[in-house]
Amino acid sequence: MSGDTSAYRAACARGELVIQRCTACDRRIHLPEPACPWCGGRQLVFDPVSGDGVVHTYTVVHRSFSPAYQGREPYVMAWVDLPEGVRAFGHVIGCEPGQVRVGLPVRVTFHDDLPHWRPA
Repeated sequence: MSGDTSAYRAACARGELVIQRCTACDRRIHLPEPACPWCGGRQLVFDPVSGDGVVHTYTVVHRSFSPAYQGREPYVMAWVDLPEGVRAFGHVIGCEPGQVRVGLPVRVTFHDDLPHWRPA
């Protein structure tokens, strides 16, 4: 993420998933950016989204290189397709890594004020 993410983080702290939308070209953007990657527009707003999704792809991390995640292995990182037409990124929690699959319906949940995904 780059740019000002305060509105995104504030929504997460409230338990609400929001996705940026460019007012110039109406494209949705995730993760938050300071400008639209398609048209360069800088008028970006945050719209609430349903929080439902489907796992598009994922990986099971068995050895983390990030000190913040060492000792938590294995864990699942996934790209999730939202019905609003954008992909969101995050951990899949609430199930064993072997239960995650492409096409798994998931629902957003929040942990440490960040969006995570759990089986729906």
